[in-house]
This record gives sequence, structure tokens and C-alpha cells, in this order.
Amino acid sequence: MSKKTKREADIEEEVNTTSNQSDTTTTPEEAEVVEQLSVEDQLTVDLQQEKDKFLRLFAEFENYKKRTSRERVELFQTASKDVMVSMLPILDDFERALLHIDEDKEAEELRKGVLLIYNKLLNALQQKGLATIEVRAGDTFNADHHEAITQIPAPKADLKGKIIDVIEKGYKLGETVIRFPKVIIGQ
Repeated sequence: MSKKTKREADIEEEVNTTSNQSDTTTTPEEAEVVEQLSVEDQLTVDLQQEKDKFLRLFAEFENYKKRTSRERVELFQTASKDVMVSMLPILDDFERALLHIDEDKEAEELRKGVLLIYNKLLNALQQKGLATIEVRAGDTFNADHHEAITQIPAPKADLKGKIIDVIEKGYKLGETVIRFPKVIIGQ
């Protein structure tokens, strides 16, 4: 290469380098715009993070409110469970007394008084959520819903595996079974 061509190549290289530097270097105004965008972007990201935190916290609080209200309702329903369970033998005694009084024709006034007290007690307990589980002789036995006391030979072939007699009524408090019906089943 001659000196002239070498010199031209150096000049071209210097021009290219200068133009590249002018492309990559920014003026102070341009640097401020880039800096502002990055600050704005950073603030946008921070805002999104805070919104996300807020939404999560709000959702967690809503779940807490729902859970506590559900627990409160369950507490009110089951708080009376102990009282209801302790009252069931009294209901059973009233039912047995009514069966025996029905047999005695001379105690009609006594039967009316006992029936009146029994109905008042039963209505008060039903208003608090107590419900009788309906079971009749001839219904199919289900171990999930009945408590078998004993098995006896079935008087008829169609009563095998079915309920022959109900010894004690079953009761529910709301949707919870507090006492399963006690039954005799045919074998």
C-alpha cells in the first residue's frame, strides 16, 4: 500500500469511528429522556408490585372474613349440640310415657297434660334446629344412616336386610347427625 492509500484508509476509519461514536453517544437531553423512561419504568414496576400485594392482601382478608363468619355459624349450630344431646333422653322418656298412658283409659287428663308438655318441648327444640330422622319398619338398612342393635330372623322373606323395628329415634341438628336411629334388622 502506498502512503496515500494508507492515509485515506486511516481517514475513512476515523470518520467511521466518529460517526459510530456520535450514534452511540447521546446528548445530555437524550440521556435525561432515557433516564426518565427508566425511572418511569421502575415506578410502573413498583406500582404493579404494590397493586399485586394489595390485591393479595385484600383477597386474604376476604377469605378470613368468610372463614370466620362460617365458623361463627357453625359455632352457633354446634354450641347447642350438647344441650340437645342431653335433652334427647327426656324426649325418649316422654314418648315412652305417652305409649303407656295410651294403654290406660282412666288417665285421659294425664295423657293430655303429658302430651302438651311433650309437644312444647319438641317444638322448642325444633325451633333450635333439631329434626327427627324418619325411619320406618320395612325400610332398607343402611349402616351409614342407622345403628343396628341386633339381628333377628326375618318374619317374612322380603324383610331380610331390612328394618324390622325402631328402638330409638334418630335426630339431626342442622345437617349434623347427633344420634343415629337404633334399629333391629331382619336376618
